[in-house]
Amino acid sequence: MKKLFSFGVAVLLSISLFAQTTWKVDPMHSKLTFSVTHLGISDVAGLFKTFDVTAVAKQADFSDAVFELSVDVASINTEVQMRDDHLRSADFFEVEKYAKMTFKSTSVKKSGQNKYQLTGDLTLHGITKPVTMDLWYRGTIENPQSKAVISGFQLTGVLKRSDFNIGPKFPAPMISDEVQIKADGEFIKQ
Repeated sequence: MKKLFSFGVAVLLSISLFAQTTWKVDPMHSKLTFSVTHLGISDVAGLFKTFDVTAVAKQADFSDAVFELSVDVASINTEVQMRDDHLRSADFFEVEKYAKMTFKSTSVKKSGQNKYQLTGDLTLHGITKPVTMDLWYRGTIENPQSKAVISGFQLTGVLKRSDFNIGPKFPAPMISDEVQIKADGEFIKQ
């Protein structure tokens, strides 16, 4: 009987140690931003207000995590309504035709202390391409008020808008081809 009990405990421990954990982004404490250079002399920044991100991982350091992102492209906001409307138009994002931007990671490679190279497939404007960005795992804590377990991340990198046929009428001297990406997120353990 002792052997059977010990075996049962061992099975339960191994299941809990290797169980996948799902984490959902907390939209109140997360932001997805971008910036481009305008006319070579100033940066213009914006963000997407509506997005959802899920991470699934077995490892506590997220070294095996799979991240999935979905963005409502029409939620773009640069704090200038006329510019936002233009960005939603066929000249840029064509939100009537391409309402969502999605990303699904395909690999996570360690690049330093709590730092990773996150690679995955980005679908934007009807085009899917692999992209690699820098991911900083900022730690996991228990929120003292809600008692929820929360992990924090920062994602940075550069995309080329020409890779996704965004704004082809606007050459790089007018609007930089390189788009700086920065996302900060808190994820709640489900």
